[in-house]
Amino acid sequence: MAAKISRDRIGEIMKTVLLELEAAGGEARVGALIKAAEPKLHLNDYERAVLEKSGFIRWHTVVYFYSIDFAKSGYLKKEGGKWYLTDSGRQALKLSAPDLIRKAGEGYWAWKSSQEPKERAQDHQEEAEAEQIERQAAYDQALGQATAEIEEHISRMLPYDFQALVGELLIAMGYHVPFVAPKGPDGGVDVVAYKDPLGTTAPRIRVQVKHRGQKVTVNEVRELEGVLKKEGDIGLIVSSGGFTVDAEHEIRSSNKHIETMDLNRLIRLWQENYERVREPGKKLLPLVKLYFLAPTEES
Repeated sequence: MAAKISRDRIGEIMKTVLLELEAAGGEARVGALIKAAEPKLHLNDYERAVLEKSGFIRWHTVVYFYSIDFAKSGYLKKEGGKWYLTDSGRQALKLSAPDLIRKAGEGYWAWKSSQEPKERAQDHQEEAEAEQIERQAAYDQALGQATAEIEEHISRMLPYDFQALVGELLIAMGYHVPFVAPKGPDGGVDVVAYKDPLGTTAPRIRVQVKHRGQKVTVNEVRELEGVLKKEGDIGLIVSSGGFTVDAEHEIRSSNKHIETMDLNRLIRLWQENYERVREPGKKLLPLVKLYFLAPTEES
């Protein structure tokens, strides 16, 4: 299938998609990138064709499949159904489209050889049979859709339900949670978590929970720093809206131990610990496990 799309054309497609990722601030869902890139690619009928077996659009499957090369080369990171452009990826975008796809392919085969030293590197396009490409596309699209639905469900939560969700996650992770703030002023701490029932063993976690569209600011980080007064206290900021660059810098440079949990990390930890989540937690964010045929390469 992809053999009729030239290597240089694949490079052009991938570079256009990654330029859209850069324009989006380096973080976006693949579907949004494909939609933004499409009018700039002047696609022909073959590239636009719908594949009979899977129902996927041919050039979409090329994007999903060849993203493996970019991920293994360190140009791209995939997490929670989103793509993230790395600093190396930004530098690589200065290359021409043919050089970009060539460098990405070289990075893939360097990774492949480190995993399977005895395997002789060969042209990645020749290896990419139709079934493998469609399998990767199906996996990536299913993952993206599932994560988007979970994020949408969380976004509709009331702030105190989101706060309770964080408490249930910490309990599922093995912590004792003696305090989840009721409605009203919370004194800078929304959740308290201990390693033992009495809180005599470090770490003792003081949690700030932020549930909104805006990112956590420096001032909010400093507010949490102010309540970390005892030895063994650790701060945790959970933010569904993420963190500003200045807030992240403040956390890294702080003399207090502060951890962060954005929406991606929260969802990943919820999935990893779901079997241990109590029934009240499962009512807040119910999940079901589904199985898919594994893609050609996990990325």
